[in-house]
Formats: sequence, C-alpha cells, structure tokens
Amino acid sequence: MTCYCGNSKDFNACCSLIHDGTVSPPSAEVLMRARYSAFAVGNIDFLYDTFHPSTRRYQNKKDIKNWATENKWLKLEIMASTLQTVEFKAYFKDHNDNVQIHHEKSNFKELQGRWYYVDGRLTK
Repeated sequence: MTCYCGNSKDFNACCSLIHDGTVSPPSAEVLMRARYSAFAVGNIDFLYDTFHPSTRRYQNKKDIKNWATENKWLKLEIMASTLQTVEFKAYFKDHNDNVQIHHEKSNFKELQGRWYYVDGRLTK
C-alpha cells in the first residue's frame, strides 16, 4: 500500500518506520507527513507523543482519537516547508461524507535531536 503521506514508498517502508521508532524523522516536513499518516491509521499515541513537551499537556488523547477516526483521510498536500514550518492541506471526508480541507501552517521545534509539532494556524 502506498504511504498515506504522499510518498511513493509503501507505508511499511515509509511512515510506519517512523511510527514504530525504527527511524527518527530528519526534518519538520517528514514529521508532518508521519503525523498525517498517523491520523490516517489512527495512531493516537504517535500523534500525542509528537506534540512538543511544552504544548503536550494541553492535548487530549480522546479528542485526537475522535478527530482521527471520525474522518476518512484522503490526501496530504505540502504547500511550503522551511526548517521549522510546514504549510499543508489535509483532505478528508467528514462524518457526512463531505470533502473538507484542513489548511494549516504548522510550527515545529527540534529538541535533543527529535522533531516535535508545536502548534499551527489555520489558513484560508
């Protein structure tokens, strides 16, 4: 199966290796792609654990799980990427089967050699 992140690799040779800790994402963009894949496969622990420690306490695993599982994730489109930011569009079908686009500019920080999602701003 082609990886959910938009890479042409198989999921088991791409984001799955990041999810299970075999490979550490080398950049903010690679972490963003792995987080999108985690939404697609419902890997709530990975999503929670990749929040930056300074913002993690504000997250709720139940809310993350609801968002991940109530939607059908269709496609990730990276619009722009810098060292610490990624602008993306995540396409999904909501519980009413309507296609939605989550367009966000996300901020990331590297801490002790690991990348973390800090926060994001919705974009129109």
